[in-house]
Amino acid sequence: MTGGIWFRRVGSAMATAALAAFGTAALPARAENAPGITDSEIKLGQNMPYSGPVSAYGVLGKGHLAFVHWYNDAYGGVNGRKINLISMDDSYNPSKSVENVRKMVEEDRVAFIFGSIGTAGNTAVQKYLNENKVPQLFIATGADKWGDYKKFPWTMSWQATFRTEAQIYTKYILHQNPEAKIAVLYQNDDYGKDYLNGIKDVLGDKYQSRAVAVSYEVSDPTVDSQVLQLQASGAEALIVAATPKFAAQSIRKVYDVGWKPMFFMSNVSIAADSTMIPAGPEKSIGMLSSAYSKDPGDPAWKDDPGTELYRSIVRKYIPGENPNDFNYENSWGMVLTLVQVLKQCGDDLSRENIMRQAANIHDLELPSLLPGIKLNTSPTDYHPMKQMQMQRWDGKGWVRFGDLITGGGL
Repeated sequence: MTGGIWFRRVGSAMATAALAAFGTAALPARAENAPGITDSEIKLGQNMPYSGPVSAYGVLGKGHLAFVHWYNDAYGGVNGRKINLISMDDSYNPSKSVENVRKMVEEDRVAFIFGSIGTAGNTAVQKYLNENKVPQLFIATGADKWGDYKKFPWTMSWQATFRTEAQIYTKYILHQNPEAKIAVLYQNDDYGKDYLNGIKDVLGDKYQSRAVAVSYEVSDPTVDSQVLQLQASGAEALIVAATPKFAAQSIRKVYDVGWKPMFFMSNVSIAADSTMIPAGPEKSIGMLSSAYSKDPGDPAWKDDPGTELYRSIVRKYIPGENPNDFNYENSWGMVLTLVQVLKQCGDDLSRENIMRQAANIHDLELPSLLPGIKLNTSPTDYHPMKQMQMQRWDGKGWVRFGDLITGGGL
């Protein structure tokens, strides 16, 4: 099965396009549909940090809700069933994540969990969902462990992994300066530790002598002291694995103390509205990161049909919000991937078949992604996104350079 998304114009305006050509797949004999599935509805649940220390990521949930609303309005749902997404605030608190998920599964009777954000929160509910055979699909965290299809066959990620991203940055550093010492500021959880693992993958037995790492807790007021400690190490390169609040703090502190390392920022914390502008856009000129989604603020996509459609949806369904926040672009891509899986399921919306089709995505191209990037999964590959492109901040926006990089392994 090969899927794609195509567009057509109706009259002079961009229609809320025909996302036809998603493709079909051979379907197994129909099994009993999951809870939350009726002849007219597909009920889903998710956790989202609308409050708390990483509330900047709440835009992802707002985007999910808006794009689901758009798809229901434009196409009447998937195969005649409208998607009903219940999005609950867990404040980035794992205990609240568990409480919410239990309610959604046991009381609201959702079919599965979709798009929940955060490594810690998703970890907290992973065992419960897998033991109860409830799909935990396209979660918004790049932790490498979400690809453990043997131990957790009901959990699948969506975005490129943090570990792969760190491997790419480390290779780039060594290409530019083979003797460089690398400083790492990381969040003290699975999110941050995946970056350490990626750096270790590349440096090997040289890690202890070539890298210095300092962590922070999400409850810390600032990361100023950590930045000073890393500067004192004499490192020529700095990789920051932080959420937007702390990413912005690190940018300001690095600038204020006059430190000029080769500076890399985790690609989950580079949105203009949540990180770059609060930090001071002039303070991170030359900083490096990576991308897989189109940046809707990039002039390169000014006449792009997919980006034009995206902007029209944001204007209508999230009025007053800035469409240049590519967290919204990511949320669109995640919803379109969800739609693809549900389309492949046909009328068999059992949890088993939903998971089977999620692991049966082939060369899926989305209008939200950079040209050439394709999503692929299989029963032994639970990492849909494996390609990225390097980019550099110029004070006004991100400028991509080089070819697509395929990660995963070395």
